[in-house]
Amino acid sequence: MSLDDPVIAVDIPSDAPAAVDETESQAQPAVLANGLPPRFCCFVTGTDTEIGKTLVSSAMLHALVKAGVRACGMKPVAAGAELRDGEWHNDDCDQLAAAGNVHLLPTITTPFLLKEPAAPHIAAALEGVVISPVPILAAYVEINAASDAVVVEGVGGFRVPLNDEFDTADLAEQLDLPVVLVVGLRLGCISHALLTVEAIEARGLTVIGWVANETQADMAFADENVAALAQRIDAPLLGRIPRLQQPSAEAAAAHIDFTELPNWPTQNKL
Repeated sequence: MSLDDPVIAVDIPSDAPAAVDETESQAQPAVLANGLPPRFCCFVTGTDTEIGKTLVSSAMLHALVKAGVRACGMKPVAAGAELRDGEWHNDDCDQLAAAGNVHLLPTITTPFLLKEPAAPHIAAALEGVVISPVPILAAYVEINAASDAVVVEGVGGFRVPLNDEFDTADLAEQLDLPVVLVVGLRLGCISHALLTVEAIEARGLTVIGWVANETQADMAFADENVAALAQRIDAPLLGRIPRLQQPSAEAAAAHIDFTELPNWPTQNKL
């Protein structure tokens, strides 16, 4: 088997049952055979780029830390970095690191940090880099081992090329995590959201919740758009983030009820 063949990153306790229904395992809370509560892990995607994935992912990490668990964010691929004090930084990655309380090397939480703010496959080609799933999956396993909860943020929308034969939908499928969808409220968001849900489900993944994020202050018929989506998306609306004067993980978390998510921690573990 080639290193670039599909690999599924799965964390299964040695005494867990041999067979688990995949749909049920993604959508329903459970108690592991060893009596410990299951980990909370998810993949955060969006209807487009710049619609609030990082804000929602950071808010989720903030809420997890507040719930008393060891939480770590991961952005496997990030395009657009600047050099500060001799180190390359990406704003999205920095926000995730600040919101979580498990701090690992940036090369683990973001295996592919690209300098050019462009589509990942283009930015990677400019640096002579080929984005491969193997380092990403290996890093995810390491993060999962060091944390109680992991929030993996995608890049761009759900289907963004990473190389000539591999895209972010393939990555989500290999990680095999339940999905939280961020919908940027703007004209066209209904179609974008419903098509994204179809694409997620076509990969055998489950949308476990969605968040509406007001990307503009004066969208006409915003309430009606949210209502239309709530009627058509078979997953709970976790919250609606207004246009924030000073966006932050804490401010966004105040508008989202993450407790509706399966396996969300309900008690302090620290």
